[in-house]
Amino acid sequence: MSTAMNFSNKSFKPRPPDKGAFPLDHFGECKGFKEKFMKCLRENSFENALCRQESKDYLECRMDRQLMAKEPLEKLGFKDLIDEKLEAKHNKL
Repeated sequence: MSTAMNFSNKSFKPRPPDKGAFPLDHFGECKGFKEKFMKCLRENSFENALCRQESKDYLECRMDRQLMAKEPLEKLGFKDLIDEKLEAKHNKL
């Protein structure tokens, strides 16, 4: 009598994440930004909408240090934060 089990004939085909794999921050290059973001989340009952600036800063750090692929910030959902920064800069001139 055979003890082998046949669960299904279909085989699982893994696929990579949409954005691909990215290296972990082994050297803590962006740890300060991450901690600032996490503190903001804790102080705001984990309402991530209230911590968008900290999130943007953290992602910029990761991109600057090649810990993730460079993406336009507009594509990552930060267009309004960029527009506000440009407006403030123009108002100073």
